[in-house]
Amino acid sequence: MTDRPSNLRARIAFYIAALLWLPAGVAVTAAVRWWPLAAPGDVPSMTMIVLVSLASLAVAAPCGLPLAFACRWLGRMGYRCAAWMAGVALGTATVAVLLPAGLFGPVGIAIAAIPLSLPVWIAAFWLARTTRRVG
Repeated sequence: MTDRPSNLRARIAFYIAALLWLPAGVAVTAAVRWWPLAAPGDVPSMTMIVLVSLASLAVAAPCGLPLAFACRWLGRMGYRCAAWMAGVALGTATVAVLLPAGLFGPVGIAIAAIPLSLPVWIAAFWLARTTRRVG
């Protein structure tokens, strides 16, 4: 009975992280890339630009869910290390691809982000199928 609330907290934490990892990665990468170009006295306007762009990244949030769910499934099957490695590698690639793809709007973001989760989904389906046959 006592493990139920912590399980609920872990689920809530997972869903928050699954929704926020992609927009946060894009925002940090964009800030690191563009912040040095701002004039020293232009910090307030650059801060406003960052805050406005964060609102536009709400479109990117659901596009990170497929990779998060695929990694979670892989981890629940007992391949936690592989799930973390795939999540970090493909998450980094997704953030890198989303910077230019974001110029094409929400459709460009979805077209760029969602297919990058396919390797993890394919691996998870394959592992689930092979372990079902063996076991």
